Amino acid sequence: MEKRVVITGMGIWSCLGKTLEEVRDSLYQGKSGIVFSQERKDAGFRSALCASVERPELKPFIPRNLRQFMPEEAQYAYMATRSALENAGIGQDYLDSHEVGIIYGNDSVAESTMRALDSFREFKDTSACGSGAIFQSMNSTVTMNLACLFKLRGISLTASAACASGSHAVGLAYLLIRNGLQDCVICGGAQEANMYSVAAFDGIQSFSTREDEPAKASRPFDRDRDGLVPGGGAATLIVESYEHAVKRGAPILAEIVSWGFSSNGDHISTPNVEGPARSLELCLKNGGVSPNQIGYINAHATSTRIGDTREAQAIARIFGDCQVPVTSTKSQTGHEMWMAGASELIYSILMMKNDFIAGSINFEHPDEDSARINIVPETRQAHFDIFLSNSFGFGGTNSTIIVKNL
Repeated sequence: MEKRVVITGMGIWSCLGKTLEEVRDSLYQGKSGIVFSQERKDAGFRSALCASVERPELKPFIPRNLRQFMPEEAQYAYMATRSALENAGIGQDYLDSHEVGIIYGNDSVAESTMRALDSFREFKDTSACGSGAIFQSMNSTVTMNLACLFKLRGISLTASAACASGSHAVGLAYLLIRNGLQDCVICGGAQEANMYSVAAFDGIQSFSTREDEPAKASRPFDRDRDGLVPGGGAATLIVESYEHAVKRGAPILAEIVSWGFSSNGDHISTPNVEGPARSLELCLKNGGVSPNQIGYINAHATSTRIGDTREAQAIARIFGDCQVPVTSTKSQTGHEMWMAGASELIYSILMMKNDFIAGSINFEHPDEDSARINIVPETRQAHFDIFLSNSFGFGGTNSTIIVKNL
C-alpha cells in the first residue's frame, strides 16, 4: 500500500531571510533581495545585478578540518538543514538511531573548482589544489558533506537537473517514502551565489540590465522584462511518511500530494509548451487533482522573454478558465537556480499557512500570453489549502509538485 508523504520541517538561507519568520515577512511585504554589485561590474559583467546572500559563519558549529571540505553552497545547505531538523523536532540522537536519508539538488561548484585549478596552474603543482579541493568540487558535495556532518545512514543522492534540481530532489524523496523504501528523508536544493558560477550566463546576455533600479529588475511575466537576475542560498525540507511522523509526534506542516515530470525532448535552452504542459498534466493526474482544486500556482517564471511566455501558455492550456492565482516569487528573490524548486515550496507553504499570496512584484503590464492567466501583482489576503509549484531547467527538464495543507 502506498504511504502518505508529509513535510514536517523546513529551513532556509535566502536573500529574503535566514529564518522562516524573516522570509514570511519579506514575502508578505513584497521585499526584494536584489542589489547592484560593484564587484561584478568591475570584473566585467554586463549586468551587475544579483541577489544579496549573506555567507554563514560556521565556526561555532563545525571544526576547521571539516569546513575545508565545504564549498559555498554546502555552507548554505548546512545552515538550512540545521534549521529544518530543529523545526521538525529531530536531534542528533534521533539521527544516530534511525535510517534518515538525504537527497539534495545541486548542479555546479564553479568557484571552488576554479580556485583549486588556478592554484595548480600558478604553482605547477597538483598539491597546491589543497586537500579539500576534490570534495568541494564534486557536484555531490552537498549530500556528501551533510551526510557526514549529520551522520546520516539512509540514502545519499544528488539530483543534478539544472533549475529543476531542488524540485526533483523533493520528488525523489516523495517516491522513496511513498513506496516504503525510506521513512524520513532530508531534501532540498542549494545554489552558490558567487559571480563565477554565473559568468557564462551573463556572457550569453541572460541577465536583466535594469541596473538603475535593482529591486525592479526581476519582472516575471511582465511585458517589459529583459532577463533574469541570479540568486542563491539553500532550502531544506524534512519529508516523512505520515505514519512515521505521527509515531514520533512530529509537527506536520503539509502533505505532498503528487509529483509530475517530463522532458521537452527539444532545444537545450529554448523551452517549448508541450513539455511543461505535460508535467502539469501528469502531476494533476497522478494526484487525482482537478485544476479547479488548485488554490495557487507558484510559477517557475524567471523573467526571461521566451521562458515566461511558454509557461504562461502551458498554464493556460491545462487550467483553461479556472483563473487560479499565479505568482513568481523570483520577482523578489531572482532566480535561485538549483535551489529554486525547494525554496519555492517553502515560500508557498509559508503563504498557505499564513493565509496570503505574495504578489508577483514588478508585474505592471501583461503581454499577450501572460494576460491569459490570473497573475497577482500585489500581496493578497487569501486562504488556500492546495497549491502547485513548477520548476523547469536547461535540457528541457520539468518538475511539478502539488502540496496540500494539513
